[in-house]
Amino acid sequence: MLGISKQKGSSLFTELFLRFLIGGAVVSAFAVLGDLFKPKSFAGLFGAAPSIALATVVLTINTEGAAYVATEARSMVAGAVAFFIYASCASCLLVRYKFPALAATSSMILVWLAAALGLWVVWLR
Repeated sequence: MLGISKQKGSSLFTELFLRFLIGGAVVSAFAVLGDLFKPKSFAGLFGAAPSIALATVVLTINTEGAAYVATEARSMVAGAVAFFIYASCASCLLVRYKFPALAATSSMILVWLAAALGLWVVWLR
């Protein structure tokens, strides 16, 4: 019994180490990419989410297989599309209609939810 838990612990440590290593390298690469573009507000866009998604895909393909990763990647794309719709609608309310930021972003959560559920029904289910 001890050998089994020791193996699981070692495998977990290795996986976590790889996640930190790959995630850190990819975050650094995206940070450099963000510094190359103007305005500097793009740096945040290139920072966390894409690099964490890529690190997760690389590690998951080794543990779960390509079919599982394909499903996860489609889910990530659907989430990105739903977020784009949310951000576009919130920006429209903020810029064109001068809504307060909290009111615009809070009310658009329902738009994000509708977009995400719609994409799930049409594309992922």
